[in-house]
Amino acid sequence: MQPQSPGLVLTFKLTSMLWIFNSFRNLHGALLSAQKCEEALSSPLPHTAFSASSVFNSGYAPGYAKINRRGGAGGWSPQDSDSYPWLQVDLGSRRQVVAVATQGRYSSSDWTTRYRLLYSDSGRNWKPYHRDGNIWAFSGNSNTESMVRHDLAQGIVGRFLRFVPLDWSVEGRIGLRIEVYGCSYWADVINFDGQGVISYRFKIKKMKIIKDVIALKFKTSESEGVILHGEGQQGDYITLELRHAKLLLQINLGSNQYGSILGHTSVTSGSLLDDHHWHSVVIERYRRNVNFSLDTHTQHFRTNGEFDHLDLDYELSFGGMPYSGKPVGGGRKNFRGCMESINYNGDNITDLARRKKLDTSSFRNLSFSCIETHSFPVFFNATSFLQLPGRANQDTVSLGFQFRTWNANGLLLFSILDDGTLEITIEDGKVGVHFNMTQMKGSRIDISSGSALNDGQWHAVRLVAKENSVTLMIDGDEASAVRTTTPITVRSGGTYHLGGYFLPSLAPPTQRSFQGCMQAILLDDQPADMHAVEKGIVGVFENVSLDMCAIIDRCMPNHCEHGGRCTQTGESFSCTCDGTGYTGATCHTSVFEQSCEAYKHLGRSSDTYWIDPDGSGPLGPFKVNCNMTDMVWTTVVNNLPAQTSVTGSSRERRTVLQLNYSASMEQITAITTSAEDCQQHVSYACRMSRLLNTPDGTPYTWWVGRNSEKHFYWGGSGPGIQKCSCGIDRNCTDPKYHCNCDADHKQWREDSGLLVYKDHLPVNQVAVGDTNRPGSEAKLTVGPLRCQGDRNYWNAASFTTPSSYLHFPTFQGETSADISFYFKTSASYGVFLENLGNTDFIRLELKSPTVVSFSFDVGNGPVELAVHSAMPLNDDQWHRVTAERNVKEAVLQLDLTYREARPAPPQGHTRLELFSQLYVGKPASLTCQDSAAGGQRGFLGCIRSLRMNGVTLDLEERSKVTPGVKPGCQGHCTSYGMYCRNGGKCVEKYNGYSCDCRTTAYDGPFCTKDVGGFFEAGTLVRYNFLSEAAAANQDSRFLARPLTPREVNLTREEVAFSFSTSNAPAVLLYVSSQTQDYLALVLRQNGTLQVRYNLGGLKEPFTIDVDQRNLANGQPHSINMSRSNRTVTIQLDHYPPVSYSLPEISDTQLNLVKTLFLGKVFETGVVDPVLIEHYNTPGFIGCLSRVEFNGIAPLKTALRTPVTDTPTDRVLDRATDSQPASYQGKLVESNCGASPLTIPPMSAATDPWRVDSGAEFPFNEERVIPDGVNRNSAIIGGIIAVVIFTILCTLVFLIRYMFRHKGSYHTNESKAAEPASSESADTTIIGTDPNPETIDESKKEWFI
Repeated sequence: MQPQSPGLVLTFKLTSMLWIFNSFRNLHGALLSAQKCEEALSSPLPHTAFSASSVFNSGYAPGYAKINRRGGAGGWSPQDSDSYPWLQVDLGSRRQVVAVATQGRYSSSDWTTRYRLLYSDSGRNWKPYHRDGNIWAFSGNSNTESMVRHDLAQGIVGRFLRFVPLDWSVEGRIGLRIEVYGCSYWADVINFDGQGVISYRFKIKKMKIIKDVIALKFKTSESEGVILHGEGQQGDYITLELRHAKLLLQINLGSNQYGSILGHTSVTSGSLLDDHHWHSVVIERYRRNVNFSLDTHTQHFRTNGEFDHLDLDYELSFGGMPYSGKPVGGGRKNFRGCMESINYNGDNITDLARRKKLDTSSFRNLSFSCIETHSFPVFFNATSFLQLPGRANQDTVSLGFQFRTWNANGLLLFSILDDGTLEITIEDGKVGVHFNMTQMKGSRIDISSGSALNDGQWHAVRLVAKENSVTLMIDGDEASAVRTTTPITVRSGGTYHLGGYFLPSLAPPTQRSFQGCMQAILLDDQPADMHAVEKGIVGVFENVSLDMCAIIDRCMPNHCEHGGRCTQTGESFSCTCDGTGYTGATCHTSVFEQSCEAYKHLGRSSDTYWIDPDGSGPLGPFKVNCNMTDMVWTTVVNNLPAQTSVTGSSRERRTVLQLNYSASMEQITAITTSAEDCQQHVSYACRMSRLLNTPDGTPYTWWVGRNSEKHFYWGGSGPGIQKCSCGIDRNCTDPKYHCNCDADHKQWREDSGLLVYKDHLPVNQVAVGDTNRPGSEAKLTVGPLRCQGDRNYWNAASFTTPSSYLHFPTFQGETSADISFYFKTSASYGVFLENLGNTDFIRLELKSPTVVSFSFDVGNGPVELAVHSAMPLNDDQWHRVTAERNVKEAVLQLDLTYREARPAPPQGHTRLELFSQLYVGKPASLTCQDSAAGGQRGFLGCIRSLRMNGVTLDLEERSKVTPGVKPGCQGHCTSYGMYCRNGGKCVEKYNGYSCDCRTTAYDGPFCTKDVGGFFEAGTLVRYNFLSEAAAANQDSRFLARPLTPREVNLTREEVAFSFSTSNAPAVLLYVSSQTQDYLALVLRQNGTLQVRYNLGGLKEPFTIDVDQRNLANGQPHSINMSRSNRTVTIQLDHYPPVSYSLPEISDTQLNLVKTLFLGKVFETGVVDPVLIEHYNTPGFIGCLSRVEFNGIAPLKTALRTPVTDTPTDRVLDRATDSQPASYQGKLVESNCGASPLTIPPMSAATDPWRVDSGAEFPFNEERVIPDGVNRNSAIIGGIIAVVIFTILCTLVFLIRYMFRHKGSYHTNESKAAEPASSESADTTIIGTDPNPETIDESKKEWFI
């Protein structure tokens, strides 16, 4: 769908209002007509107007089947042996029927409990009454006297009605009395013979039409034919025609580009329209907005191109192509069939033709009555068969018939021959013929022809088998006929089974049944007499429908949404959703989350993801980059290269740069609308190229935003302020101008900044208008669109009383409805939402602490789905509920874990018709009396992110004006705090939560990113515990006894870190004290790990050689160590922990802890001389990461300590209370020592959330460039960048001393062009620093 301007939207709204007014006017007339159309049509008829398939005896004649009459036996009953009973009434002429009613046979046990209604104009070629896409079965009676009336939702027109009983009283037999309600009907009818065309000539030669209303009815047995056509010399045209028994509307109002090609619009509607039944067509066009209605289905669309008028020449023709005017070609056939009530813009075309006011000279014999078809179709279901006689003992088998079906497999015909069997099947859409002869053992002939014959169209089969020859021809195509000359002798058996064979047989057919229609049956060169079959004179049949083809196209209209492919059989349809990004029985539900915010709260990290902001709505999913920080940023890239050079443009002829994004404008709008903030960086580098001019002057350059509006402000400024960032900050190169580039200097200047007014974003075009002078040049950069947050995801309301609720407009989800939301509560039950109709309703509720239910009624009786949770749901944590109902199934899911599905009934109502307001937080039917009586209770708790059919309801805005409901909801950490890892603390926010990682050795949105550093030779980190002890005021985790604030004794230590190095020996970690006690972790000369404890009581320090492996191998290793009194537990890498015990004579306290060192020891107190002599020089060289000691992160603290002017090559040995950590040497933050993965990463094939190049979806051809890059590529790129930078620096140094050009510019803001008051107003709008730093006028800058 193309973006629409506000003017077009307004036009469409006005058009809609006009059509609605007309619809109400027509509806009003229809209602008045309906009130009058209530005549009892069958009661006044004579007995001869009634007929039946059979009669039980003369007292049960069909003439007695009048409602409330007691004549004869009190009604009609057929013979018990009647396999296809029906009661028929002839209304005498075509009538409009609006209702039917039934009774049982008077004073008996005979009544009909279920029946079908057929209607016809001629008493032939019956059509079943349809409703909700199915052949409707009416509910009948439960006794003999009560009358059951059914108003027809879609009125029918016909002369003959036929009632077909399906079920009846178990105590008796079929008994029926009927009444038909309606009124007279008359319409002008014209029969088109395929030659004649009616020409409607315009009053003037050329018509420039802005509005069209075309209405007509047609019926035909042909699948091809032009119904109407008009064209103009400028390429405009309108054509309505049948193609493959579907209605095709083609319209072209013209286009500016490429002639009329871009103006062509084609829309298809309907199917199986060659059934020789009446179909109603209405085409309403106002400018480019079109309503295209066929029977009860209406499509709304907008034509392509730019023009609004339909320019036609001379005439509009009905029934075919005109004989004058330009030929359209394509071998189109003229229409063959009947039309009635043809109206064009208020003119009755059929009446004008009858009065000879139109040109009908092309007709050979113009007829104003409809010529009926002579076909006699037979309809088969899965249990049907039709047995017909042929000619026995013939040496030639000659068969022919036509069939139409949706099933790819089925039995068309089976016959037991004199010496074998014959089987004609449809197999995988092909017609197959199988002769299984017994005269020669193993002799079998198998041939097939055709393809995709299960397309619902009529296909003709012709088979001739005689001695040594078999010929199979499909659809009369001689060229593709299949012939075989296999030696064979065929003699017919004289009996043929069509559509099914269920008798026991020694050689049964491979297929047993057929679902579809057959007609024009030819057996042994003799046409089958189907009228004799209907009367029971010839043949045998069961469960067939005679003289009607009741096949239904269940894929038209297509219930498969979002491009899902519909396939069907005779009983149902199915949707294939592969490659659409949607799932479910009708491809309704998106498989992707709505935003990056949603992915973050599933625990996902920064990456490229597919998102679908409107879920089941019309917008398709698309790729974005998600940057998961404390604030979630969504990035959409564009295709404009950075520093795009622009030359040769002027005000009169600007260079327009078009930006294309990795998402459509509708998709981007969905992101910006729901985002908290959006921004886009723009940069204009210039040399003698002015940008905006003065605030009052005409700008040289502008940009076009979302709604195709021009904007004359630049990055760092705001709407209505024609300035750049420097003009707001008052630091432009030349104070007389408000952009650096407007100074028009010969040197390169730049104006850049952020565009932050999200309603204007993104930038779609930039028009540059001052690069045509000699030496003039500009370079433009437009960065990606970046948006933060998702207000829809956190849109919440808190319901504080049982009677509080929010109400919204009626939910529109007739054939497809989905609802999703989050809830949290401590209550045991409550109704989440409810919407009511007359009898229909939809409801979601918490029925008990462990049960969520989804109930609804679409007219077939209440249906309830319930999911049971293993854990209580009233735990005051967030739970997710999704519910969906469509014509195929209903599904309820809880927390993506518990799921229940219920298929829809094969027959019945499918439309959910609601009229009340949607109530959120309580049932719509709850009254004060209900509450007092202890009935259904409202919901107590929070509901968040409530979406219905892809639209997020604004709970917060509505709750601001609703008593008992508060906007927002606190307590997100109870549900999402688990995502804060490694000791990170969950912090509540109004619209979510964040993870506080300050007290951990980790960083990142979930405290999962290792913080580490690279140590060069001599580098050390020092952490002073005494300062920490004072600051922490004796943290109870460390204390073994009460001490002064600057004393700590430890009986427990928790140590964890990871490292990688290739050098040994080295000190990894050392904890000193004010006594001789210490703890050390060192790498020995051979690379093995040793733990050294000196707690007193021993002559020598207690040592633990942890492992014999060389850990100085350049690979990352992790250490987790803990001590509790005498027990020391150490885990190396991912090997099982090992416990050690201190000797009994050893002390258990690490007394007066003083300092922790990493990498090297630099201590003024007593230090173990062995440690200094063997391990301390040259110090640790490598990487340390995620260092933690008793809940303290010394390495992270040192890395996060603000940099001061103190040289980094000496020890910052005066640690303060506010900054207890310091370091010596060069320390570079790096995660090169990060611990190895404990679990291998999920493969792309099994991770449904990760997007790889092998899992593309066909929505945007442009790939999104992720923020991150491959690590190897980054290293290589970094090396190359360093080399290039070194070379450039050398060249710059040489050039500066060889060629010097001195340039200066003035920036003294005291000489500004405008008073300070006006500048401060701009500054206030933009929100920048009110006291910008000024640059002295004498300052100069060197240019090369």
